[in-house]
Order: sequence, then structure tokens, then C-alpha cells
Amino acid sequence: MAYIPHPDRRPVLVAGASSGIGAATAEWLAAAGYPVALAARRVEKLQELADKITANGGEAVAVPLDVTDEQSVLDCVAKAEAALGSLEIVVAGAGDLAVGLSYDTLPEEFAAQINIHLTGAYRIYRAVIGGMIDRTRGDFVFIGSDVAIRPRPWSSAYVAAKSGIDGLVATIQLELEGTGVRAGVVRPGQTLTGMGMNLDPKDTEDMLNDWIKHGLARHGNFLAPEHIAQAVVAMVTMPRGAHMRSVEVEAEGAIPRAKREQKTQDSTTPNGAGS
Repeated sequence: MAYIPHPDRRPVLVAGASSGIGAATAEWLAAAGYPVALAARRVEKLQELADKITANGGEAVAVPLDVTDEQSVLDCVAKAEAALGSLEIVVAGAGDLAVGLSYDTLPEEFAAQINIHLTGAYRIYRAVIGGMIDRTRGDFVFIGSDVAIRPRPWSSAYVAAKSGIDGLVATIQLELEGTGVRAGVVRPGQTLTGMGMNLDPKDTEDMLNDWIKHGLARHGNFLAPEHIAQAVVAMVTMPRGAHMRSVEVEAEGAIPRAKREQKTQDSTTPNGAGS
């Protein structure tokens, strides 16, 4: 056999697990039988989720993490591995969202988005990848964004960071080839999470109007965090010897009401009626 199968026990670290995509991913993996370390700054939220997972028969621990702090990242990995064992799967999804026109964004605001979304993810990668290479196996999943492919106005720093994630992953994949370690990126489209909920209403309105103007908001449907979680689970549960390098997940456009009503009518009309 060219590839040693995954071990029976595969401990997971999910960065950004206090809400949204990270929380949903942790729940899905825990439900599938994976021991999960939940990592974020809001430890009380993590503990609530850990308690929920364990009450449902899963295994979870809460670990504090600030991806902008190198020592915090190292401490998080050490605590997760002390509690669960060597990390087999890591999902880097920590982040927040700040919006503004590029020419109105202060350099320090721009840099902060890069630090969280790109450099923060790299810090986690750097902290765990050596052990994975030594064990000749492991999965590292970066949560990217479809803005790397279709940039949106009012989010230049976020677009730059997520475009950087795409470039980082492409480079990493070349460097890891032949090590047994897999790295991939999941690119969500518009997803209903807590990220961005604290934005200024006027800025949000202007931003959405610009998206519409440029054809970037074709419909009002949003993904749920669970949709992205399923993509992550699909990526890391691939058998050894296969590599799901990238997955883009987009919200499906709603079927027009007239068509839905017609389908409902057709399904309730007896065969032959009206003929």
C-alpha cells in the first residue's frame, strides 16, 4: 500500500471556533467522532460549545487563542496536544471583518486585517506543520473566501488577505508534495455568520449598493455555516492517496415563487386533471 491509512484517532484543532463557520465545523467533526480542540479569544463561548459537544457524546476542550500573538499560538497548540494528542487536522478560520473604501482605510487598519486573516493563519500552520511532516500525515485546512477570485469593493484589506491565503496554499501544496501532509483551502461565498454584524449600517448599505452595481450580489441568499463545515469535513475525510486541494461553496439562488407555487400545484393535482 502506497499510503498508510489515517489512524483511528485524529485530534482536531479549529481556530475561530467560538462562532460561525468555526463552531459549525467543530460540531460536525465532533459528531463524526473526532476529538476537537476549540480555539479562539472568547473562551466562555468555547466552553459553552465544548459542553454541548460532550453532552452529545463527543470529545472537546476549550483552548484560548489569539492568532495575532505568536506565543498564544504556540501555547494553544501545546495545550490542545496535551489534552487530545498530536494534531492530525487543523482548520484555520479565525478572523473578523472591517470594511471601508481603500482610499479611506488607514494603513494600520489594513495591516490589522492582514495580520488576522493571513499572518494569523500562517502562525498556526508554522506551529503544527513540523509534527505533521514528521508523522508523514496530517490535514491543514485554510478558510479562504471567494473574494480571492471575485474581489468586492469596500473590503480591500480582506480581499488582499484572502488572496494571500490562496497564494500561500498554492505554495504550501508544492512544498508538501511527497510528505504525506495535505493542505487545502475552502472558499465560502456569502455566509450568514456573526462576522460583520457590527458594521456601520450606512457603510453596509453603501457597500451592498456597490456590490449590486458591479454584479456581485446576484441574489439575496446566504450560506449557513453548516454548509462550509460540510466542505471542510469532506476535505479532511478523503482517504489517503487523494487530495482535495480546494473547494468553493456558493449560495444557491432561490427558485422564483411562481415556479415554486406551480410545482406545489402540480404535485397536488391528481393525474389527468384538466386534460
